Amino acid sequence: MSPFTRTLHRGQEYSTIWPQERRLAAMFPESRIIAATRFGIKTMPALITLSLMLQFQFGAPHYWPSVVASALFLASLPMQGYYWLGKRADTRLPPSLREWYLQIHEKITAAGGRISDPVSRPRYFELGETLNTAFKQLDKSFIREL
Repeated sequence: MSPFTRTLHRGQEYSTIWPQERRLAAMFPESRIIAATRFGIKTMPALITLSLMLQFQFGAPHYWPSVVASALFLASLPMQGYYWLGKRADTRLPPSLREWYLQIHEKITAAGGRISDPVSRPRYFELGETLNTAFKQLDKSFIREL
């Protein structure tokens, strides 16, 4: 598997584990990127088909190269979202977020929740997993306490 497809698959995984919470949307762009990517996956096939059919029905033949280029661009938009998410998932956390990750991890274990051991050099993927577990196992007020 090529690094590009690995990054796309990692982005898909990351989009499934990242919690869709309003409180996090103000702090992280992931929620907006995930929503835009999912919207693109649903709507782009229809837009591509519509643009090709309109060109076929009403357009002049010399416009076909630009229509095909537009269709390819529209098809690439969801892939761009997954690529960004894949790159973000593998990015190491800055020191302030690393401390926040460890605090949340401690809160989950103190409350008796199940979670794997904390990672010494966490990435955004591990933060997403921890936040997802925290929203499932802890009271939702934990985010205000940090």
